[in-house]
Amino acid sequence: MKALAFLLLAAAAPVQAQTMDHSQMDHGAMGHAMPAIDAAIPQGTPPPVPTDHAADALYDPAAMARARTAMIAEGGGMTYSQWMLDRLEYRAGKGADGYAWEGEGWIGGDINRFAVKSEGEGTFGGSLERAEVQALYSRAIDPWFNLQAGVRQDLGEGPDRSYAVIGIDGLAPYWFEVGAEAFLSSKGDAHLRLEASYDQRITQRLILQPAAEFNLAAQHVPELGIGAGPSDIELGLRLRYEIAREFAPYVGVRWERKLGDTADYARAAGERASATSLVIGLRAWF
Repeated sequence: MKALAFLLLAAAAPVQAQTMDHSQMDHGAMGHAMPAIDAAIPQGTPPPVPTDHAADALYDPAAMARARTAMIAEGGGMTYSQWMLDRLEYRAGKGADGYAWEGEGWIGGDINRFAVKSEGEGTFGGSLERAEVQALYSRAIDPWFNLQAGVRQDLGEGPDRSYAVIGIDGLAPYWFEVGAEAFLSSKGDAHLRLEASYDQRITQRLILQPAAEFNLAAQHVPELGIGAGPSDIELGLRLRYEIAREFAPYVGVRWERKLGDTADYARAAGERASATSLVIGLRAWF
């Protein structure tokens, strides 16, 4: 009987502990009181940013300062550069074979850069038909696009022209490289150029690139053979093989067509309004 009574008391003890009334207990006297909120928040001026570094106690402070400066620069403060020859190609078509180039280089940081662009074309055994050089200030406006402004100088056949340039280029959704540039010449004529291309990877080294360029003019410029409105369009399809990422020969086809009054100017000068050519070229950068 004594054993049975002991078991009953042991079973009832936890139930009594769980139903104990704590409302009348003085928690502050037991050391469980919550600290005041105002006392937990520091008041007044915050302390200065520490200027001492633990590593300086073990290594030369001057050497550590140089290392910290290099680390900050490598984290986004460095000056970078890239020089790309996007196209250097031989063109085989009806009549005289020709050549063309298009390239760009820049130097600067993540946000602000100085950029140089150049493109042109001509015929073997003949004169340089056209060429242009642009010097631009480029500023990143978001992770994908750059706003550019500067000057452009034209060379080649016909009168030379100087232009003010403003444009935007970058990477559109689905990895399309796009660009738009507006030009205003020293003679007051205005032009617009739209470009787009896409790299379709067939393998890790074999890339098929369709590309398009479209030009418009705000007015007639007879001395340059340009008519108002849409002036010309160029389509290309190039297949390149990246022997290395920086070195890629390619083959392809290119078609161009002068439009509207620009085509009339070309015919009046004894030129064809459209042309198709096979191209063999090289893309390289460093």
